[in-house]
Amino acid sequence: MRLLTSTIVLAIAATGLSAQQPPPNFSSESQLVVLHVAVRDKKGGYVGGLSQDCFNVFENKQPQSISFFSSQDAPVTVGLLIDSSGSMGPNRDLVIAASMAFAKTSNPADEIFVLGFNENINTPLPVDAPFTHDLPTLHGALRRAITARGQTAIYNAVNGGLDYVAKGQFDRQVLVVVSDGGDNASFVTRAQVLANAQASNAVIYTVALVDPLDTEADPGFLSQLAEATGGRAFRPKNVSDVASVLQKISRDIRNMYTLGYVPASGLPTVMKNHKNKEERRRVTVNAVLPTGQKLKVRTRRAYMGGDTESETAFDAQ
Repeated sequence: MRLLTSTIVLAIAATGLSAQQPPPNFSSESQLVVLHVAVRDKKGGYVGGLSQDCFNVFENKQPQSISFFSSQDAPVTVGLLIDSSGSMGPNRDLVIAASMAFAKTSNPADEIFVLGFNENINTPLPVDAPFTHDLPTLHGALRRAITARGQTAIYNAVNGGLDYVAKGQFDRQVLVVVSDGGDNASFVTRAQVLANAQASNAVIYTVALVDPLDTEADPGFLSQLAEATGGRAFRPKNVSDVASVLQKISRDIRNMYTLGYVPASGLPTVMKNHKNKEERRRVTVNAVLPTGQKLKVRTRRAYMGGDTESETAFDAQ
């Protein structure tokens, strides 16, 4: 799901609402901006139980009216994008074990998919069942996805992950990228994939596994991806720390609020003269306790209007 397109329509489902309560019904004219928001106190602990009244949203410094709010541990569509190039060989089994531990501590209703990537993108789950919450199925998919050979096309893989996650049933969308960030095989550019990430509805978490002797590693790209989408970037000291990092990501996902608003000033106009012209709109979210105490907030800082198109090559397995 793209956050904004030239004809943006986000018909958001009942994320985190009870089965008895009907979902918010946004018509085909609704133009909703969706934000996933993590809230912490001064000690760094997650703050739960906040009501909609505790939040204020601003776009380009102008206050916005919140149209949709969820504070529940709602299911998400989550993709594990794992570097499958030759450099992953020594780390393969540890990364698979860490990914399985991540799935076990996630919401049991989450739907999960796996993409392994080298110069191609490997989609190990079948076309007729592209998502799973079954642990043995996931384990088999991880083993098939990580072949540990070839070059690295991470820009293509992130674009593919954005396309894939948008096909899930849940409006909360997450990508977890495990790689060193270096790219030597993509046809998509770094700028294109960063723009696509910022225009998407997905939160991206990154885990940088960097060999100090690898001159092609690019953890800076991974940090940019996470920052652009309101996620977090991690750089563990060694691969044995990946399991604890993925546990932190799992907790972060389960403690996020989801807010939606229709921009008071309308959407940016997109002109198409061989090229899309996109407007970057800055977003600020403030959160306070009922006592008035300010809280620390993390979410995306901006979004892009316009129609961001991508090309993706999948290696059908």
